[in-house]
Amino acid sequence: MNYPGPKPKWLAGGRIRRTGIYWLPNAITTMALFSGFYAIVQAMNGRFELAAIGILVAMVLDGMDGRVARWTHTQSPFGAELDSLSDMVSFGAAPALVIYEFMLKGMGKLGWVAAFVYCACAALRLARFNTNIDVVDKRYFQGLPSPAAAGILSGFIWTVESFQVPPLEWRWLGWGLALFAGLTMVTSIKFWSGKDINLRRSVPFWVIVAIALFMVALLQVTSNLPELLFFLFLTYGLSGYIMWLVRYFRRPDTNGDAQG
Repeated sequence: MNYPGPKPKWLAGGRIRRTGIYWLPNAITTMALFSGFYAIVQAMNGRFELAAIGILVAMVLDGMDGRVARWTHTQSPFGAELDSLSDMVSFGAAPALVIYEFMLKGMGKLGWVAAFVYCACAALRLARFNTNIDVVDKRYFQGLPSPAAAGILSGFIWTVESFQVPPLEWRWLGWGLALFAGLTMVTSIKFWSGKDINLRRSVPFWVIVAIALFMVALLQVTSNLPELLFFLFLTYGLSGYIMWLVRYFRRPDTNGDAQG
């Protein structure tokens, strides 16, 4: 077979090279994909609480597959591609379709446009992440990660369901959150990744106290799990803008220094 240009890895010596597939991390990724698909099916059946939980379960599984692959030394290009496609379903298509069915469906064009903007931005975010994975600072994400964006929408849906109020009363807030989460994914604003945390490194005592006080404050604000999750994901979604503002106002005034 004549193949134009440089030969891909799977074509060696003019013959297709068969490569094995590591079952454990890819099984976890497939489970995450199923959770996203499950969320869509439950939304079609009007069971939106289960749909939101399905997306959150996909987030947990998505955080597991990469770590399992690293711990077992079973990373592979196939696994990376499967993980990206699973993320598009679970954190791109599923949240957009669920929130559209839940409260945006009755808004006409405004509703499906907001859902599509979120879905398209998730695809763009994943494509940019895959192409820039070797050149970006590992300590920060460029733009809001798609699992966190999905967490904002699923946490909001679960919260509304737990309050047992008509979704139409919250539709404009849901519309705004869909646009906020979607557009924040494609910004260049940095979000802390947490990858620089070293669990073996000692920390000052006040750090432990601060974490304990933060948890107590959260419990005082809400004891409702859906509301708590929504608050945490929304706080993370706003944290990038807060850090950007802090860096902006701390930036030295070069014009003033030059005049002085």
